[in-house]
Amino acid sequence: MEILTPKTPRRSTRVRVEIPVVVTSMDRRHAFSAECVVIVVSPQGCGFRTLQALPLETPVLLGNLPGGATATGRVASCVPLGSDGSYFLIGVSLYNAGNVWGIANPPQDWDSVVTTGTATSAKAGKPITKNGNAWPYNRFSEQGESHPGRK
Repeated sequence: MEILTPKTPRRSTRVRVEIPVVVTSMDRRHAFSAECVVIVVSPQGCGFRTLQALPLETPVLLGNLPGGATATGRVASCVPLGSDGSYFLIGVSLYNAGNVWGIANPPQDWDSVVTTGTATSAKAGKPITKNGNAWPYNRFSEQGESHPGRK
């Protein structure tokens, strides 16, 4: 049986990144602490790749963010990557939205999230500077994914 749900628009643009972080579960029932790589970010959360699945709603601490910042959130999704189930993509929803990722020149729609008053940790840490062909990053458009640097 197929379940159809209405497509809801994204709250803000997602940005592809490679940010190493330490992810720690704050729930003793689900012990987890590992160095992971965040691969997509927005002011509301992130997606990181890991070897272990985490249950939905597990509270997590994201440490070693750019500038030494930390952020807290909850597991919003957990999807196996590939057919062998050796990696998982964990989606985290931040408790306090903002540019905790240190993205210099973030997409314009990130500003509306920061100015709504929900971002207590916005602009945390030092921004990552943009130079030449280095990150940042391939950006996601509101309609899906875009790669402005590719032709």
